[in-house]
Amino acid sequence: MEQAWGAATNSGRKRRVNEDSYLASLPIFVVADGMGGHKRGDLASAIAIDEFSKLCEYSVIVPELVDACFQRASQRLKNTLTEGLGGTTVCGVALTLQDGAPYWLLFNLGDSRAYKLNTNRESMTQISVDHSVVQELVEAGVVSRTQASQHVERHVITKALETVTNPEPDYWMLPVEAGDQILLCSDGLCDELQDQEIVDIWAHAPNPQAAADRLVQAAVEAGGRDNVTVVVVTSDVVGFAAGHIQESTGPISAIPSMDDTHVDLLEPFSRTLPRHARS
Repeated sequence: MEQAWGAATNSGRKRRVNEDSYLASLPIFVVADGMGGHKRGDLASAIAIDEFSKLCEYSVIVPELVDACFQRASQRLKNTLTEGLGGTTVCGVALTLQDGAPYWLLFNLGDSRAYKLNTNRESMTQISVDHSVVQELVEAGVVSRTQASQHVERHVITKALETVTNPEPDYWMLPVEAGDQILLCSDGLCDELQDQEIVDIWAHAPNPQAAADRLVQAAVEAGGRDNVTVVVVTSDVVGFAAGHIQESTGPISAIPSMDDTHVDLLEPFSRTLPRHARS
């Protein structure tokens, strides 16, 4: 399985506590970067991952299931973090189907990121869009992307899974193609390494686990000012998922229907989703 996906995390050189959490298991992969300091950030990210881990019982994932996790996690945070503010980013990818074909279902809330390694293996594309003040300045044309990476408010986020607001994540659908690699990371990676440095390490690693290990190590060596977490998932995961379904001795988990049959490749889509645990 290490050849289908890999994951690594490190508290870095400056933080005593690792407030990042991750999930790496069929058919869903998630990175959560906790906020609010010790006893709040680490707890918030752990709650989020605990909720998303419940989706491992399904064969494929649809947005309704993901949205229900966000709602349940939101309510748990509000019930648990009763003193002071706390919360977490959530960025993930899951396997889903459209017209019987495998697709990546990506979702994001906050400024953790999802990237796709381009077919030339010399560059990558950021799929997720940061929910941050600096991202809004970029979209308004006030600062360039280069300036954004050094902006004083680059860590001020506008959305998160937290105790005050209801979660409003973005979703994307991408067809799974042979050779695909998806990378999920907390901002501890992007803050320490330039895009091309990430690509050079990622593309030349012999397998996803080595890629995750080497990227985390490089971020720590470059400064390690924050916790850093990396999850790498390849298209080979589809084969593992198919084998898992075929070998299952029990019934395949019920899958809610999804009316959308086509979704733009790199545009987030919004849908009216059922609120299983309304906050």
